[in-house]
This record gives sequence, C-alpha cells and structure tokens, in this order.
Amino acid sequence: MAETFDLVIRGGRVMTPSGQAETSVGVRDGRIAAIGDLAESSAGEVFEADGLTVLPGVIDTQVHFREPGNEHKEDLAHGSRAAVAGGVTAVFEMPNTKPATVTADALNDKLKRAEGMWCDHAFFIGAALDNHDDLAELEQLPGCCGVKLFMGSSTGGLLVDEDTAIASVLAHGRRRVAIHAEDEPRLVERKHLAEEEGHARAHPVWRDVETALRA
Repeated sequence: MAETFDLVIRGGRVMTPSGQAETSVGVRDGRIAAIGDLAESSAGEVFEADGLTVLPGVIDTQVHFREPGNEHKEDLAHGSRAAVAGGVTAVFEMPNTKPATVTADALNDKLKRAEGMWCDHAFFIGAALDNHDDLAELEQLPGCCGVKLFMGSSTGGLLVDEDTAIASVLAHGRRRVAIHAEDEPRLVERKHLAEEEGHARAHPVWRDVETALRA
C-alpha cells in the first residue's frame, strides 16, 4: 500500500549517515518518516529537488545572539530566524550577554525571552569566579546545554584564567564544559597589535595560534 506524507522532497542528493544517494525523503508530522524510492507515495506537497543537496538540519553549537543587553546588534528572534534561513534548526547560545548567564535566574530570563525564537535552542551557563560550586546543579537545569569557560578576556566577569579556578570549574562540571582556550597574559601583552591596526583584520594577528596553544 502506498504511503502518504505531508511532504515529499524528491530527486535530490540526500546526505545520510551511510553516505549520499539520489533519492527522496518523506516527511510526516514534521519528522523524516522515510528515505528511498517514494514514486508510488502521495503527499500534500512535493518539492522537486533535482540538482540540489538535501541535508538534515544543522546544529550550531556556538551562537552569540546578544540578548539581553546588546539587542541593537542582534536578538534571539532575529538571530534564530536568520539561522533557519541558512538551514540551522537548533542553536546553543553563549553566556556572555549583559547580564551574563551565570545564575538560574539569568537562564530562566533567557528561556522566557526565547519563546519567540524560530528554532530549537539551549543556553550555556557561564563559569565565573563566584559560581564554581553551583555549576553541577546549574548545568542540570532544563534549557542548559552545558558550561562555557572563558580562559581569555570576555565580558560580564566571565574571565577564568587561573589554574586553580579552571580546575575547580572542571571538577564541578559533571556533563560537558566548552572551553574558550586563550592565554590571557599573552592577550594582554599583544593587545597593542590590534589597537595600532584599528581594524578587524588584526584580530587573528593579536589572538594567534600560539595564544591558543599556550592555554
């Protein structure tokens, strides 16, 4: 018996865990229900994907949407809408907002603001000098995707560059800790390179490979 789908994406080059193939994808109730020859199936909508590559939704694990505090740059709604337009269906958002996401209250505030987002989402809790002991509980909160540790300069008191403090963060984080690995003393020593240039192109010169390796 022929299957029925809400949507059939037909004839594209489909990427799967086992490789790629010229085939079709059947979607039902917002989920992929079948991959294969669906010529005999019926669908509410058929998208002809000849010559196109069909990918699953991308998960972007590091986005900076700047809400709260710098919405003039970007906010959760507009950032997530742009993500969807580019094929990104889920995002993990960084904690260096204003205020920084370092407490349960700050996380809950972001989750409320995120009600208008266009894609799936979760938020990092930032490691700070005064929340080490709470990280094991904070990272278990609904909506938290893990702990973010900044070893190089950041905003909102999120710099954690001393070895003992870093060890404490890693000891308390039970699930996953994402690390921004840059050697802070080298950043301070070389900051003049960026200031003298006065242009974004100096960024990789100032924050070079050696800065990451030392961290």
